[in-house]
Amino acid sequence: MIQFYAPDIAINSILPESDSQHCVRVLRMKEGDTLEVIDGKGHRYTCRLIEAHAKRAHVEIIEKQDVPLSWQNNITIAVAPTKHLDRMEWMVEKLTEIGVNRIIPLLCRYSERKELKIERLEKIAISAMKQSLKTVLPIIDVMTPIKDVITKQMYDQRFIAYCDTSIPRKLLSAEYRANKDTLILIGPEGDFSTEEINLALNSGYKPISLGDNRLRTETAAVVACDTCHIINQLF
Repeated sequence: MIQFYAPDIAINSILPESDSQHCVRVLRMKEGDTLEVIDGKGHRYTCRLIEAHAKRAHVEIIEKQDVPLSWQNNITIAVAPTKHLDRMEWMVEKLTEIGVNRIIPLLCRYSERKELKIERLEKIAISAMKQSLKTVLPIIDVMTPIKDVITKQMYDQRFIAYCDTSIPRKLLSAEYRANKDTLILIGPEGDFSTEEINLALNSGYKPISLGDNRLRTETAAVVACDTCHIINQLF
């Protein structure tokens, strides 16, 4: 199945230019052909192509289907962006494929990247959503100071993953409780500072490890998200 993305399809029957080009020029679809369009809000529309224009493909809606997420709880990964943007893009792609509700780029003391433009990441997420046959686009926040995330974000369970072995941790797989709204903090390659860790612990976050292997930031984020899904599927 090929999915097209049009966030305003319910009120605007014109596909965005990029999807119009893919539909008409790449796939060579013709008037009368049917196609699937998602809005990123949990709906899939079966449509008929009524004007095969390469920049403004016009469709009519035949049927609307509600397609909820396959998991019950909200999963938010708050992660310090990597120095190299391609690794961040890979992470967003894989988190979207696995299933994440929200990604919060963290500004930490030892962050390798202090600024981040999210437009490119949003495009990566849209592509991954379409390819993995999901209908809900994850939210990607602007870069946010870690203190604001720690003190202002409220979830059923909140975790902070770090490498500092002098501050005791437990495995996420042992601490995570299935199907509860969850926030997981993943630090930069240089780890969270001691002050950041203590602020999180004093604010009710549980200290966790993702295992014995030392993981890159983007890998840790993917492993944390997938751990939640594996446990959710068991209960």
